[in-house]
Amino acid sequence: MNKKVSIGAKPTSKPAIADAWVSDRVVDGAPEPVKRLTIDIPESLHRAIKSQTAGRGTKMADEIRDLLLQKYGKQ
Repeated sequence: MNKKVSIGAKPTSKPAIADAWVSDRVVDGAPEPVKRLTIDIPESLHRAIKSQTAGRGTKMADEIRDLLLQKYGKQ
């Protein structure tokens, strides 16, 4: 069974819409522009955070943001 799938040409530049979304997005309740933070954590910690936040009906990002604000909030 041979199935041919044609794949279009690779884009040569980033779409302007994606760039605008990253630079202009607004987080609910954020009083200022936001920056993205990427960290690596153990899978077991991710699973624990995910299951507990899901059980409370909250988003992981919201709870982690709250923890960071408690520790490093405006001084």
